[in-house]
Amino acid sequence: MNPTTPSIASTRRSFLGGAGVIAAAVTASSVSKVALAAIPEPVIQTKPDTMPPLIPQSGRPYNPVVTLNGWTLPWRMNQGVKEFHLVAEPVVREMSPGFKAHLWGYNGQSPGPTIEVVEGDRVRIYVTNKLPEHHAVHWHGQRLPNGMDGVGGLTQPTIAPGKTFAYEFVARRPGTFMYHPHADDMLQTAMGMMGMWITHPKNPNQTPGYKAADRDYCFLLNAYDIDPGSYTPKVNTMLDFNIWSWNSRVFPAIDPLPARLGDRVRIRIGNLTMTNHPIHLHGHEFVVAGTDGGWVPPSARWPEVTADIAPGQMRALEFEATELGDWAFHCHKLHHTMNAMGHSVPTMIGVDHSKVVKSITKLIPDYMVMGERGMADMGEMTMPIPDNTAPMMTGQGPFGAAEMGGMVSLLMVRKDIKPGDYSNPGWYKHPEGTVAYEVNEPVADPLRFKAESKSSKPLIQQKPANTEVKIRKPQGTSSHTGH
Repeated sequence: MNPTTPSIASTRRSFLGGAGVIAAAVTASSVSKVALAAIPEPVIQTKPDTMPPLIPQSGRPYNPVVTLNGWTLPWRMNQGVKEFHLVAEPVVREMSPGFKAHLWGYNGQSPGPTIEVVEGDRVRIYVTNKLPEHHAVHWHGQRLPNGMDGVGGLTQPTIAPGKTFAYEFVARRPGTFMYHPHADDMLQTAMGMMGMWITHPKNPNQTPGYKAADRDYCFLLNAYDIDPGSYTPKVNTMLDFNIWSWNSRVFPAIDPLPARLGDRVRIRIGNLTMTNHPIHLHGHEFVVAGTDGGWVPPSARWPEVTADIAPGQMRALEFEATELGDWAFHCHKLHHTMNAMGHSVPTMIGVDHSKVVKSITKLIPDYMVMGERGMADMGEMTMPIPDNTAPMMTGQGPFGAAEMGGMVSLLMVRKDIKPGDYSNPGWYKHPEGTVAYEVNEPVADPLRFKAESKSSKPLIQQKPANTEVKIRKPQGTSSHTGH
């Protein structure tokens, strides 16, 4: 991550000349009558890094957000109107090093860039369709004229391939919003088409429930069904997703969230998957300060460590970073902290199948099965996996394998992080005596309770030395639900 916070002008220069970033003019026939000048050239970003906040140099001032593994779309002012240009197009998204997905997105990315405006802004968004099918963009959660709502066939004609449409409305209320397709919705969203929209308050000190944050992060929850070794998601999947991601990145390739000790931190999260996600933060309590409907009055908040976010919902979590360390931040549906899952993988705990595996891999080189020790074998996996596949459980911490993937990041709280610095500070250096340690002393045999007798006191006996533990192999199921 870049530790600096450049202006829009310098950021635009980097967009035009930086590595992995290009800009190109998009030609189109006639557009809306509201177009007062040529369509602004689109800015394209292909790097998956977390880009620095975009400091506004025109229009109303605001405190910008930082999009996790994403960026904010530059704009131009045209006679008092804030103009943006989105390009819907096929993209290649690096979900983690060595694992790329062929998705659809906006301006070179999936998700598309974050759009930031201020309450009361008149906004004009040009949308050019470079997809092989029609398109329309819905501005999720906004109050706007019905004909600008972006539902293809219902509130507007769809945008044909090669055509450009303009959406224009006033950003009427502050909050956290999203944009996504509303034409062939399931296919296009399953292919990665989505983005965040932040409307900052015009008068922050007079907006009920709102308080400025020192660090304001945002990202989207998304999920894909991509077979190991393949590149393109299955778009008709209802439940059996195997890649759970934040902004189309999977751990350990999701960037951390650095914070200075004492910072007020806000994390805005939108859910465009097909299931709910209980988002859990270690080491801190937070409050849900914002919802789909706006900012929550302080009197209606309560402390949480886990907030459940349903499909289509947006939540803004807020807390003070009071505890030093590297704190896990993840979905608490634990199979969502894994990559490239195989739902039909049998449980082989307690079974020594090493000889069988060696024989099978001679015929099927990409064969994988859960180890006899459980998932620990996969966390320390050395066996080969198919090309273009994210290991199921990976990532190294300072003490060894982290054994996590998917929807996971780290809140990294430090004393010496400077304001505006979003670079990775490196692993936390624990003070002496504050890390769990091994005890090198003999441990007595455990005590076991018998069934209660008629007396009030339970009988206690030690575990017999020759006790045999029998394991019954669970039976498979014909379907997989409950994601």
